[in-house]
Amino acid sequence: VAAADAEGVPFALNARTDAWLRGGDRPSEERTADAIERGRAYLDAGATCVFVPGNFGDDVVAELVDGIGWRRVSVIGLPDVPRPERLAELGVARISYGPTTQRVALGALQDLAAMLYAGGVPPRGIRPLN
Repeated sequence: VAAADAEGVPFALNARTDAWLRGGDRPSEERTADAIERGRAYLDAGATCVFVPGNFGDDVVAELVDGIGWRRVSVIGLPDVPRPERLAELGVARISYGPTTQRVALGALQDLAAMLYAGGVPPRGIRPLN
């Protein structure tokens, strides 16, 4: 980050902690506190943003932003995570959708392959790509 600053090159270092995602059976409070502790350490080491993937709601997002910093937290878009507008209000810097788009595409491919393998034909109304 310092080298990029010295050269006038815009650069962001997004550090990741799996304290929430891989927290196992630990209580939410412990996982959140661990993510905040790690996030602060990453910022102290030069990171510009901290990615905390997990399937959590407003309360945890607010705690993470309060503990790590406004516009310093990045989350992953999962079913229980607030909508993008709400995340912006809470101070989240970035939303990742990770492998979600790939999973949706591959799921559709599997469904089509199963249909064709069973003797079916492609369905009508398939959207053209170009």
